[in-house]
Amino acid sequence: MDNKIPFDPSWVKIYIDFVSFWIRMISFFLRCYGRKAYKPAKEIILSIGELYKMASVVYKKNLSTTKRPFYIARPHFLLIHLVDPHLMCVPSLHIMVAVFTYRIFEKTARQFADEKNLKEQIDEMKYGALAISQSVLYVKQHSVNCIPAALYAMTCYCPELFPPEEAENFTKMLFSPVPASINVKINYAFHPDFSSSLKICETDQAQIKKYILDLYRRFLKERETSKSWEDPILKFLCELPVL
Repeated sequence: MDNKIPFDPSWVKIYIDFVSFWIRMISFFLRCYGRKAYKPAKEIILSIGELYKMASVVYKKNLSTTKRPFYIARPHFLLIHLVDPHLMCVPSLHIMVAVFTYRIFEKTARQFADEKNLKEQIDEMKYGALAISQSVLYVKQHSVNCIPAALYAMTCYCPELFPPEEAENFTKMLFSPVPASINVKINYAFHPDFSSSLKICETDQAQIKKYILDLYRRFLKERETSKSWEDPILKFLCELPVL
C-alpha cells in the first residue's frame, strides 16, 4: 500500500505543523472567549500529554519504523533526519493529535453554545486534520499501518469523542480535495496546491482506505478479547518483518 503513495516533499510544512495545529486552536479560544476558555484550554493541554503517554505504552514494548528516502534538499527534511530517530511510528502521534484537535474543537464550541457560529471553523479544522494525516504518508514518515493504529488508539482513549462511526467517516474523507466553500481563517497553512498534489489514482485510494478501515476494525474486534487496549497493536507489530 505504501508503494502506491508517491513521495512528495512539498507536504513537509504540513507534516511539521501538527503541534502548532493544536496550539493555534487553544489560542483561538482564548482570543474569542477570554477567561471562559481557561478551563477548556487546561483540559486540552493535559489531554495532549495523555495522548503521548498512551502512545508510549506501545513504543516502550515495540518500536516501529518505515522505509523513508534520505532527502535533505529542503531544510525541514534536514531537521527531521537530524532529530527524528523514526522509531515510534505505530500508532502515529501525528494522527492522534490531529484527530483529537479537530474533535475537541467541535466539542469545545458546543460547550460554549457556539457550534452553529463556528460551523465553518469546525469544517476547517477537520480538513486540517485530514491534511496532516495525508502529509505523514506523502513525506514517508509513516506507513498506512500507522493510521488505523492511531484511529484505534483514539477510539480507545475516548470513544465518546472519537467513536467508530467518526473513524469510518474520517478515513473515507482521506485524499479528498478541500471544498471551495471552505476559507481558512484560523491561520492553518493548507498546502498551496492541495488538490493537484493528490497523485493517487481513485482505484489505489479506494484500496488504501479499505486497508485502513479493515485494520482499524480488526483492532476493535481483537480488543474485545484482549486484556489491554494495546495488545491488538502489539500483536500486529509482531507479525511485521524485523528491520
